[in-house]
Formats: sequence, C-alpha cells, structure tokens
Amino acid sequence: MAGERVLVTGATGFIGRHVAARLAASGMHVGAIGRAPRHTAAAQTPGVEWLYADLLAEDESRRLVAAFRPDILVHAAWYTRHGLFWTAKENTDWRAASIALAEAFRDAGGRRFIGIGSCAEYDWTSPGSVAWPETRPLLPATPYGSAKCEAAARIAALCAEAGMEFGWARLFHLFGADEPPDRLVSSLAIALLAGKEATVGSGRHRRDFCDSAFAGRAIAALAVSRACGPVNIGSGQSVTIAKVARLMGDLCGRSDLVRLGSRPDRPDDPLYLVPDVRRLRTVVGFREQHDLRARLAAAINDQRRCAANMASMA
Repeated sequence: MAGERVLVTGATGFIGRHVAARLAASGMHVGAIGRAPRHTAAAQTPGVEWLYADLLAEDESRRLVAAFRPDILVHAAWYTRHGLFWTAKENTDWRAASIALAEAFRDAGGRRFIGIGSCAEYDWTSPGSVAWPETRPLLPATPYGSAKCEAAARIAALCAEAGMEFGWARLFHLFGADEPPDRLVSSLAIALLAGKEATVGSGRHRRDFCDSAFAGRAIAALAVSRACGPVNIGSGQSVTIAKVARLMGDLCGRSDLVRLGSRPDRPDDPLYLVPDVRRLRTVVGFREQHDLRARLAAAINDQRRCAANMASMA
C-alpha cells in the first residue's frame, strides 16, 4: 500500500536498483541498503532513504531493521560475481544471513517478506519443452541453487509460524545495463560494436531473456501484491539463443559477424529453460509486455556509451 515502509537490500545492484526505484515512484517510503557509494546513479533515486549495514554481520542487520521498522522487506542482496557465484563459499554465508534477516524482520513486526530466488533451484535433469511452472520439482545442481532453495524453505516456515506473508521471486535469464561483460548479451554487444566476430554455440537452446529493469518492476509488483509463495519472473517469451544473436547482429548492423556454432555447447546446459509466468500475470497482476528487440537495442546503446566513456578517458 502507498505510504508503507519498504526495506530493499542490494539496492544498488543489477535488480535491486530497479525494485527500489519502482517502489519509491509508487509512493512507498523506501529504505535502500547497498554496497556502492551513495553518489552513484543508482543512489540518486528520488524518494529513497539510503542506509548502511553489513548484512553478513547479524547484529548490524538486526539493528538496522529494528530502527527502520519496515512493513515490507525485499531481499535482493546476495553474492553474484559472474562465473564464480555458482560454487562460491559465500553462498553459505548469504543463506545464513538471509535467514537472520528474516528473523530480525519478524522481531521488528514486519508484514511481508519477498526474497529473490533462481531458476537454479529447479530440476534441470529433464527439461522437456514445456514452460516450467512454480510446481516443478526442486533439485538444485549447484551450491548457489541449493543455498537459495534452503533459504527459501527456512524463511517460508519462519513466516508461516509468525503469521507473515512470504513471496519468492525466481529469476531466469537477465540482461541489461551494467551487466558483467562476459554474459551473453553484453559479450555479443561488445564484440559486434568493436567489429569483431561474435562467437556463439549452436544457438538451439531456448531461454526467456528478460531485461533487468523489467524484472525489477515485476518484483516490485510482487512486493505490493497479496501473492504468496514462489513466482517465476520472466517475459513469457521463449526464444532461441540463435535468434537473440541474430537480432543483435541486425541491431548493430553487423549480422555478418555472428558466428553460430563456433563454440561447443556445454553438455550440462538444458535445451529448454523457460518459465511459466501465469502466476506473475494473474495472481500478482503484472501484465507489462516485454519488447525484446527494443530492450536489446537499449543494452547495445549502454555498451556503446560505456565504450565512448572509456575512449574519452584514454
């Protein structure tokens, strides 16, 4: 409800910044926790009160939650270093810190806890060719997926016992401004803008590619809804990696540089990994349409600006 107090962790991160901005724009009193300096662009969002706490230190997080007394808590902070987070020991630390944060929220009289999960919680061993609903069996294959899954189970039980609402947003495949340079969309954009070959695997794998700002708005909608339990976050569009690569080649005017099949496919990579987003649309009520071509164009322009800024500082 407008005017409620919402605490957002990871609020200068890839997703958290968009959640905080959307909630502030809707009239919520947003307290934002982030590690980045407050003078960054993300920290200039109107209507956001910037706070500081080391969430891995239980006493600090408990002090902050007790002082801010949020009605809603959106927990977007986690260890997300690209290429390392799947097996990082930090996953264990963040699992424990997330549970401790939920306990502090309960003790401060909180009403609704929203956590950020992952498609890595699901069973990837039998992908099939049908969109994955939230009822799909959970069988995480990585320490990251296991830590998320365990945190969700513990916090859900804690919320049920305390009479609090609990929502868990499961993210699928994201791209957007400030993503690491070795993720698919950013790596393709960097290569194509530099006039270099954009190497890709077979491209036959199907995914749901979702812009980070779109995902942030969807999570904000979940936060202020009455929907409980797991909710898949995605665009609802199933596309092949080949289509994404060709779209980017077209948008950059360098279709000739897209090299499908120039890399081997990972043997453990599911051919079909696409969310069923009916709960997001019908239960949460988030029905915004995702224009993949327009969002890829925006991502390319972001990489173009980054390259120009680096060139000006050289």
